[in-house]
Amino acid sequence: MLRRHKAVAAGSLAIAALVATVAPAGASTNETAIARAMTAHQEVAAPVPAALLPALRRDLGLTPQAAATRLAGEARAAATQEALKRALGNRWAGAWLTDADTTLTVATTDPAAARTIVAGGGRARVVRNSLATLDRAKATLDKAARTATPKNTPLWYVDQAANSVVVQSTDTNRTKDFLARSGVDHVLVRVVRASDAPRPLADLRGGDAYYINSAARCSIGFPVTQNGQPGFVSAGHCGQAGSSAAAPDGTSIGTFQGSTFPGNDYSWVQADTSWTAQPQVNNYAGGTVTVSGSAVAPIGSTVCRSGSTTGWRCGRVQQFNATVNYAQGSVFGLTRTSVCAEPGDSGGSFISGNQAQGVTSGGSGNCTVGGTTYFQPVNPILQAYGLTLATG
Repeated sequence: MLRRHKAVAAGSLAIAALVATVAPAGASTNETAIARAMTAHQEVAAPVPAALLPALRRDLGLTPQAAATRLAGEARAAATQEALKRALGNRWAGAWLTDADTTLTVATTDPAAARTIVAGGGRARVVRNSLATLDRAKATLDKAARTATPKNTPLWYVDQAANSVVVQSTDTNRTKDFLARSGVDHVLVRVVRASDAPRPLADLRGGDAYYINSAARCSIGFPVTQNGQPGFVSAGHCGQAGSSAAAPDGTSIGTFQGSTFPGNDYSWVQADTSWTAQPQVNNYAGGTVTVSGSAVAPIGSTVCRSGSTTGWRCGRVQQFNATVNYAQGSVFGLTRTSVCAEPGDSGGSFISGNQAQGVTSGGSGNCTVGGTTYFQPVNPILQAYGLTLATG
């Protein structure tokens, strides 16, 4: 969050995972690269912020010890995922974790690669389609949606575990008509009954509240800097370039420098020099979580959200690269989660362990009955505006 004075970070439990590098004797170049990817990461330090623990127990039923074990495994899996993605190249078809443990399941189109992954202690699934193939199919749908937001089709995403593009629909016939017009390969698509009715989560805080043009309220995503100037990222539907941002007490924070919605759902606010970009997220329990980086958590990882309406809520990462068709237009490349949220939480922080993940875009349901929430990944926002994430 942006604070005028430096805050003291909450206490944390320190955990680490150390794996040796081993390659099988007589292995081919490809097999050796994959084997090394399974073990190539150095010690992965994954501190467990104490501020995370109450929400992980409430929302996911994890005891402090179970949470520490889970987050250690997730940090290791995130490093392995990136190394394997590079090693497999066009044979990569995704990876995910299950609720039961943090052994990474890796999908690949290459049976030999799958055998090497299993020999290295992972799980593997041989599939027909590479992730690049599925991403291209989804991009075809996205291109069609840019012309006209499809009605009765609130959402689609690449389901890595199912090795297909899943399209949610409230009217199968209309959705099939849209798919036919889009030109997408129908073999790659699976149409399912819509379970989501997403809408942007804005009323008209990472996680603190701020007000746009002294009226609408949203939540700060992550503090950033640009050429030494402080600021923060948030959702694009919260405000337009030139809009003002103010603290709840009316004190000016700064001005929106960039904003895009629909298409993407991100923005950034340049703050006045009296503010300091602190690498912290409000956990709404009297403490903060320190942000240490922005490594992408694998599918199945625990993730928590901070927002000014419903505070601190946790769940799991469900899918990457989802397209959400809001009434205002389609938004592409969102991450789908089982975390609940409500209006006013928009723009707020999504964090896994101590790693920033994204800013709240929208969702369905609420925090009374539960819901589904989507976030705009943070790394593309940083790249788009040339920002540096505040870390500690």
